[in-house]
Amino acid sequence: MAVTDEAIEKIKDMIVSGALRPGDRLPKESELAAGLGLSRNSLREAVRALSLIRILDVRQGDGTYVTSLDPQLLLEAMSFVVDFHRDDTVLEFLAVRRILEPAATAMAAGRIGEQEVDALTAQLDALGGDPSVEELVACDLEFHRSIVQASGNSVLCSLLEGLSGPTTRARIWRGLTQQDAVSRTLHEHRAILAALRDGDAEAARSWATVHIASVEQWLRSTL
Repeated sequence: MAVTDEAIEKIKDMIVSGALRPGDRLPKESELAAGLGLSRNSLREAVRALSLIRILDVRQGDGTYVTSLDPQLLLEAMSFVVDFHRDDTVLEFLAVRRILEPAATAMAAGRIGEQEVDALTAQLDALGGDPSVEELVACDLEFHRSIVQASGNSVLCSLLEGLSGPTTRARIWRGLTQQDAVSRTLHEHRAILAALRDGDAEAARSWATVHIASVEQWLRSTL
């Protein structure tokens, strides 16, 4: 494993230094192994590991390439790890979401267009005042995804997309068991939209914090 780690570090150094750039094809295995002072076996293991986390793209019959290194691509590995969360860590995911999502919502307030706000408003109107829990949660996920995308920060988008999975079940359970969960969610969504329409970043941040904290507080009370 130590030899493989060394091989990974050497390939990483080539990418960080610019010797290998996004989209570049790696030299032939024998040449690269010799150039880095590695065995071909350790190089293969390193390539396999780096391909799993989307650093390298192994194309059968064509060669191995450095990926685009786009943040969304690289953070796919995080969402894979997140899928293995335990129920007792959901509060920790919510806490991280409470830190990041209000910041993204505040950023969106300065960038989101009127048409985008209108579309989100129409989506809420179509949902009606008494949606099923499943409909509400699906709308909630899309609502926040659209706002985070409007922030213009692809890293935040990818991080929050990865964090949404573990909290979905908590949101569904809250909708089933908390008496005013549906009406509170709809009210908070409309308050966030009003702040976005006004371009009020601090109000948008505050309402997003309230919205996420309400789920977190409910979950704490049930544990």
